Amino acid sequence: MRHGKKINHLGRKTAHRKSMLANMACSLIEHKRINTTVAKAKALKQFVEPLITKSKEDTTHNRRLVFAKLRQKDFVAELFRDVAPKIGDRPGGYTRIIKLGNRLGDNADMAMIELVDYNEIYNLTKPEKKKSTRRGKKKATEETTATAETKTSEKKADKKDDEKED
Repeated sequence: MRHGKKINHLGRKTAHRKSMLANMACSLIEHKRINTTVAKAKALKQFVEPLITKSKEDTTHNRRLVFAKLRQKDFVAELFRDVAPKIGDRPGGYTRIIKLGNRLGDNADMAMIELVDYNEIYNLTKPEKKKSTRRGKKKATEETTATAETKTSEKKADKKDDEKED
């Protein structure tokens, strides 16, 4: 029985699994997206998202905690320098898993895991919608009546000018 065992062991011993996840996390930080199996992508998501959360606050303690997991200081520096400012306002969900189909050789389910804010296809700048509220309609009608009043006053002025010419 596997009651309460939430970690997918991925068919590896503990040291091998931790090293593999650290290497995959470094590759993800470096390339911003990697292709792997779905099971490894899900395990990597659980591994890397707390590290990204820690990187949002740049303190010596957080750098040491992240370094203990990643074990490569240049990727720790890149995480704190480049990735953290870009995702600073996001409250969570820093990675996205996109399923790609099955691998040709062994029919394994493949997926692409990527950092969300680095995908230009999904992050096109969309024009912001104006919030429509009941008050906004009242204000809009006031503006239209004000513009209508100015138009009628302009027409009256034009008529007076025409009458003066005659």
